[in-house]
Amino acid sequence: MPNKADVKAWKAQLVAQAEQQILKLTDSDQFKKYLNTLAKFHRYSARNIDLIYAQNPQATQVAGFKQWQTAFNRTVKRGAKAIRIAAPIIKKLTPAEKKRLDTTDERAIVGYRYLPVFDVSQTSGEPVLSAKDFVKENLADHQNVTSLYNAFKDYLNQQTDLKVSEVPLATLNGAKGYFQPSTNEIVIGGDEPDNALKLKTLYHEYAHSQLHGLKSAFKDRPRAYQTQAEAIAYVAMQNIGVDTSNYSLGYVAAWAKDKAVIHSALSEIQQVSNKVIELSDGLTKQLGLQEAQKEPAHDLKKLSAHDLNKSCQSLQQQVQQATNSQQKAQLKNQLNDVHQEISDRTQKQLQAFAKKNPEIKQPDSEPDQSLKR
Repeated sequence: MPNKADVKAWKAQLVAQAEQQILKLTDSDQFKKYLNTLAKFHRYSARNIDLIYAQNPQATQVAGFKQWQTAFNRTVKRGAKAIRIAAPIIKKLTPAEKKRLDTTDERAIVGYRYLPVFDVSQTSGEPVLSAKDFVKENLADHQNVTSLYNAFKDYLNQQTDLKVSEVPLATLNGAKGYFQPSTNEIVIGGDEPDNALKLKTLYHEYAHSQLHGLKSAFKDRPRAYQTQAEAIAYVAMQNIGVDTSNYSLGYVAAWAKDKAVIHSALSEIQQVSNKVIELSDGLTKQLGLQEAQKEPAHDLKKLSAHDLNKSCQSLQQQVQQATNSQQKAQLKNQLNDVHQEISDRTQKQLQAFAKKNPEIKQPDSEPDQSLKR
C-alpha cells in the first residue's frame, strides 16, 4: 500500500508530465491536437484538459468504469490503461476554518484526488451518440451553417453591446473581417462565398472582442498571444463538427516557449472557447440542429413501399442508438406506427391477390388437429 509521500510524488509527476506535453505546443500540429482535445472536453477544467491531452491526445469521450456500465451500457476493455483526472475534495468548514480562510462559505475545496476514467475507444457495447453527432450531420448543409451564422450575428447585435455589420470583401484589403476596439464593432466580409469560412471569421472576431476589447481583462497581452483568436475560432468550428483546418491555424507556430506565457494563454483560450461553445450550443439547439434526425412528418399511407421500408430501417437504427429513455420511447412509437402500416398493406395485398386468384385454395382458419408429426 503506497504511503502519503508516494501518492503525493505520483500526483506531482502526473501534473509535471502534463506540463511537459503543454510545453511542446510550439509546433503547429501539436497545437492543433491540443485544440481538438479542448473542443471535445470544453466543460472540463484547464487542468483536466491538460491531463487528458497529456495521457491520450486521441481521447474523445471519457467516463468512469461504473459510469460506462450504468449510463451507457458499455464495458471497459480488459487491460485498458486509465486516464487520471483531478476531482476536487470538498470539505465542510468549521467556524475556526471559516475565520482563518476569511470566508462565509459553508464548504471549500481543500485538495484534489486523481480519479481513473476511460475513453470510449477503451470500451465496447452499445453505440454512444451525442448532440454533436447530429449537429455535425446537420451543419454539413451550408444552409444550416448560414443559419447559425445569422443567429450568432443577431444574438451579438441584440443581446450584447457589440455591433456586427457586413461590408464587401473588396473593401477589407484581403482580410475576411476585423474587430475595432474603439467602437466595439465587428465587421465581416458579407459576400464571402464560403459559408463555413464566414462563420469561422465571426467566431474569430468575436474572440478578439473578448480578448482585446477595451473592457477585457486580457486586452494588454503581448504579441506572443496573437494566435488565441484563431485558436478559439478553430475550437468553435470543431465543436460543431466543421473542419476548418485548411484555412485555420496558419500561424500558430509563433507560440512563445515561456511556460508561464503558454499556460496563461491556454487558460484564456479555454475561457473564451467555453463561452463561444455555450453560445453556439444554445443557438444550434434553438435552430433544431442538436436534435436527432427525425423521420419527416409524412402521412404514412402516402409513402411508397420503398420509402416506408427505408423509414422502418432508419427508425430501428435510431432506437438502437438512442440513449435517452424518453427519446427512445418516442422513436419506438413511431416505429410501431410504421410496422402497423406495413402490416395493413400486406394484409390488403394478400386479400387482393386471393380475389384475383380464387383457384388457389386458402388455408383453413383453424389448423387441422389430425396432422401427424
